[in-house]
Amino acid sequence: MLAIQITSPGKVEVTERAFPVMAPDMVLVKIEYVGFCGSDLNTYLGRNLMAISPVIPGHEIGGVVEKVGEDVPEGLFSPGMTVTINPYTSCGKCSSCRKGRPNACEFNETLGVQRDGAMCDYIAVPWTKVVPAPGISVRDCALIEPLSVGFHAVDRGAVTDIDTVLVIGCGMIGLGAVVRAAMRGATVIAADLDDEKLELARELGATYTVNTSHGDVHQQLLELTDGLGPDVVVEAVGSPVTYVMAIDEVAFAGRVVCIGYSKSDVTFHTGLFVKKELDIRGSRNAMPADFEAVIRYLRRGNCPVDKLISRVVSPADAGNALKEWGKAPGKVFRILVRL
Repeated sequence: MLAIQITSPGKVEVTERAFPVMAPDMVLVKIEYVGFCGSDLNTYLGRNLMAISPVIPGHEIGGVVEKVGEDVPEGLFSPGMTVTINPYTSCGKCSSCRKGRPNACEFNETLGVQRDGAMCDYIAVPWTKVVPAPGISVRDCALIEPLSVGFHAVDRGAVTDIDTVLVIGCGMIGLGAVVRAAMRGATVIAADLDDEKLELARELGATYTVNTSHGDVHQQLLELTDGLGPDVVVEAVGSPVTYVMAIDEVAFAGRVVCIGYSKSDVTFHTGLFVKKELDIRGSRNAMPADFEAVIRYLRRGNCPVDKLISRVVSPADAGNALKEWGKAPGKVFRILVRL
């Protein structure tokens, strides 16, 4: 079968792979669309220290059930069913797993990062990782996983309708956080360097937008929050500057949720941690409930999904798409590869 592989930094090849071996407790999924995410771009650029090399990328998946193993509980899946896949593993033994948070498993291996991913014709996975998505197109199923990461961050922030939430970074993950916070009734402030992304954030539920390249950002946030600062800040960039911004701008007794991975050390004035009595929380991957919440949201039909998809390319064009994205990373939401 056909597979797309990042063989080394800056090099992508379309290769042939053996058809997947299917165990009795597995479901065989025909892959139709896979999204490139930021981790795939970093793998291509040689900056993803967690990725194996070479690797088949891809964990944002839209597919169709091809075959169901004989040990899969009856009635859950049938050929032709539109699905996505939960791409994370969990050991069941580490501290996170024992606490009911398998998304943060110490030994997690995400498809396309620590193990080969789904950018190939077929993939066989345990039935527990297959997520039915009735009423959603197979293309749009590839948006479920990245949106769920933003949804999970809002859950980690315990956002309610009395909160003002600042989301720093309006890429795909940040926009997921904007959507989920707005769905919970919060007042949402979206912050980014790009006016086009900020406009889309408004369409997805942000009450206010702040272009961080213009004016006094601190003063703007004080004006929007009656001088208090936002109750919750979601950091969805992974830059030292935005990490510091999150701590500086969050209200006293506020919550900071960190999604982005900074590739260099971050220096903080830690006195603010204590003076503000902050809750600083990491947010990793997503839980099954987050996948379900995204599916329900997309099923409503009011998400401007076409605006979230920057390009759809063929396997032959996948390498060029990554190359172009690397030149202008701020201008892309999602690139989908159609298998």
